[in-house]
Amino acid sequence: MTDPSSNTGRKIAAALVLAGLAAVFFNLVAVTRPSGELRTIKDYTPWSAATLAVAETLPVQDGGRIKPLATYAGFNMLAIHGARSLTVAGNDGKPLTLTPAAWLLDTLFRPHFAVEHPTFRVDNSAVLEAIGAKPRGKRDRYSYLDLEPGLDKLVELAAAYEQLDSKQRDALQQQILDLAYNVRDFESLLGQLDFARSGVVIGSEPNQQRIDISTVMTKAPKIREDIATAQREGKTERGPAEFLYQESAQAANLAMRGMNIFPPAAATERSWPSAGALIMSVLTGASPTPEPAIRDITTLEKTARALDAGEAEFLTELSALRDELTQRAGARGEGRHLALEAGYNRADWFLNAFVVFFIGALCAVAMWMAGAGRAGRILARTTLGCALGGLALCVIAIVERCLIMQRAPVGNLYDTIIFISAAGVLLALVIEGFTRRRFALGLAPILGTLLVFLSRRYEMGDPKDHLDPLVAVLASNFWLTIHVITITLGYAAGLLCALLSTLYILMRGLRLDRADGELRRILSVAVYGMVCLTLFLSLVGTVLGGIWANDSWGRFWGWDPKENGALLIVIWTLVILHARLGGFLKEWGLHFASAFTACVVVFSWWHVNFLGVGLHNYGFTAGKNVLWTFYLAMLGLIAFGTIAKWLESRRS
Repeated sequence: MTDPSSNTGRKIAAALVLAGLAAVFFNLVAVTRPSGELRTIKDYTPWSAATLAVAETLPVQDGGRIKPLATYAGFNMLAIHGARSLTVAGNDGKPLTLTPAAWLLDTLFRPHFAVEHPTFRVDNSAVLEAIGAKPRGKRDRYSYLDLEPGLDKLVELAAAYEQLDSKQRDALQQQILDLAYNVRDFESLLGQLDFARSGVVIGSEPNQQRIDISTVMTKAPKIREDIATAQREGKTERGPAEFLYQESAQAANLAMRGMNIFPPAAATERSWPSAGALIMSVLTGASPTPEPAIRDITTLEKTARALDAGEAEFLTELSALRDELTQRAGARGEGRHLALEAGYNRADWFLNAFVVFFIGALCAVAMWMAGAGRAGRILARTTLGCALGGLALCVIAIVERCLIMQRAPVGNLYDTIIFISAAGVLLALVIEGFTRRRFALGLAPILGTLLVFLSRRYEMGDPKDHLDPLVAVLASNFWLTIHVITITLGYAAGLLCALLSTLYILMRGLRLDRADGELRRILSVAVYGMVCLTLFLSLVGTVLGGIWANDSWGRFWGWDPKENGALLIVIWTLVILHARLGGFLKEWGLHFASAFTACVVVFSWWHVNFLGVGLHNYGFTAGKNVLWTFYLAMLGLIAFGTIAKWLESRRS
């Protein structure tokens, strides 16, 4: 006879999991979609696929490495817009989705469209009210033209708030400062090619004449000579030579910050100059060989103005520019993986993995509800397929990242999230292979969903390129492979261990297991084994880290917060195992202690980055409240299990 309380508990558990998945899905979608109406851009024409394909592989030096324009555009767009896509409407009212490359091409070559794009994400309408711009709702995206009436006030407020310590600023002040930084970065991109489109205008109407910046650069020696002569003669009125020089220098300043797309002529020079730096090096006479710089600026001018003749002509010039820059970078041994990285960006492996894992998580809930019948078996196969599919996508992405970075897969906090995601799913499937009871099978896509979601939110909170070179102390493929991977696998094992115990507590507390002693025993054995694996990986990883520290810093142990966190995992898992062997922890106690392991692991893996001290402090410092919520949730779970244990003892 079916236990009614078991069915009720099953429905409660399913509702909890579905509510959690719905919250994850809504949270991910809500922050990437504007709440206002679709913006219509008059006469907007989308770029062709051929143009975008060429633009995406244009080499750019940024963050200490050579990357494709697609990556550079993607992280700039993510920082300013809060997402890697932007939707507008053309004259026909149909939505057009702009990729990062399309958005950046508009910003560089079609600024009259770019200033109308809803580029700036503003989550608090009070920011708009503070600067005197018109809000469109509590949270929305705004164009540069929308913000233009308040730009002077924005600069004024930002200058005042910059003087405050970050801990003294309230939320509104920080949001105003962030918006000011985003506007500054956008204006820098917007003005990158002003010189290429407009040149320098001399004379007055109707006899105005435009002179190309490349022409001014060619005449730079004569211009400097004329200025020097005028100064010697004591002339105070600005002459034609000084006018050309100052106007050209002003145009160069607009292009000084931003894209560095020109490989330097000198093989020993590692930094790629911007267009503005090239112009100034010739104007000031700092460059001993101005001819290459003049050729590069001439090429940019031809490319920018080719758009006047149509996109076909522009594509021809852009392709020639891309091919030349790629060839020059290749001759320097740089930019070998531009096409691979552009493909990695287009594929968006982790977003696809999230979708597959999410479907698998829904199937897992349905599988647990369906039971052991035919429907349950079909759902189990579907869940397994989704878990394997999501894992395969994660593995492909991690392998591609290794090829692009030319290093081990784990080197920063973002790397650890995606690596733990793949490792946790794999470990869950291995447990399922041994147990064949579907509990680990169901957990695999749920764990994958949560961790890939965390990686997406982390990118939004810290929108920088996590493929960039590591800090010098981490630049060791050997130690990254044997120490960092080992310790990160320990985190994955510890989190899975806690998730298994969470399942046990909910299953037994809600009477989902129908008093199946064999299922409880198998789950307890799996948890005990994962505790052992967590101890082994954490201990070996900690010792290897000490050896690396001795090699790099001259000491094996320094009581660094990250080192202490790793030691905490070792000590806590040792306590669990000894208490279990000594009989102090029974079945319930094992799972309570195992569930608390999640708090210990998260503190070691994540929380120590908020302390702001230590040689291992490589993380970010936003979102601390989420950690406290997680800790409270785990303690609440343990409290629920304690009450359930007491009620169970009363019933028996």
